[in-house]
Amino acid sequence: MMLECKDLTKWYGGKKAVDDLTLYLEKGKIYGLLGENGSGKTTWMKMVAGLTKPSRGEILYEGEKLNYRHRAKIAYMATEPFFYSFMNIGDVGEYYEDFFEDFDGKRYAELIVKLGLSREMKVKDLSSGMGAKLKLAATLSRKAELVLLDEPLNGIDYKAREEIINLVLEEADENNTFVISTHLLEEVESFVEYGIFIRDGKLLEKVNLESERMKTGRSLADIYLDIM
Repeated sequence: MMLECKDLTKWYGGKKAVDDLTLYLEKGKIYGLLGENGSGKTTWMKMVAGLTKPSRGEILYEGEKLNYRHRAKIAYMATEPFFYSFMNIGDVGEYYEDFFEDFDGKRYAELIVKLGLSREMKVKDLSSGMGAKLKLAATLSRKAELVLLDEPLNGIDYKAREEIINLVLEEADENNTFVISTHLLEEVESFVEYGIFIRDGKLLEKVNLESERMKTGRSLADIYLDIM
């Protein structure tokens, strides 16, 4: 087992953002993290990435309690912009290289070219689609085994979504695991293997989507509506 969450709970003031959630993830899979806004998806990702601590419960990575040593194995891409506006794309690579020991500058250079970006472009001048591609290039240039992408397809045009999806599929293999939160069910229908359905911080169900489609013929949207 790559990741196990046991009775995971996170309080913010008087509200439970994640509520007694137990879940496990296997290596080599692509998971869709699905639920409405405010359902706890981002909070769960931040706890797994080590950015915020659980109020209760535990997270195990490959059988060991999650600790600072695992940060090199887990990459988290936030939904909000996280680069300074004065930077250019080259600066972003240098920033990541200083911050993450596992960052591969050569890989970053290859990815920005592949995604139609250049080192001289200013972050403040990027379209939403270009900004999304930059975030993904920086995230995937780390040598991570678990990649958490928070709404990577949100607010961008069809062409940029296709480029991002294609890059994720190229990077996914038996040695890593992707978790993608999204509201765009039709965009991920063809490649997400498991659906993790969350409401009000609670895990409703984890569904093997391929198996479910073969047995019932239901689409991801059908399954979502039935569960949620």
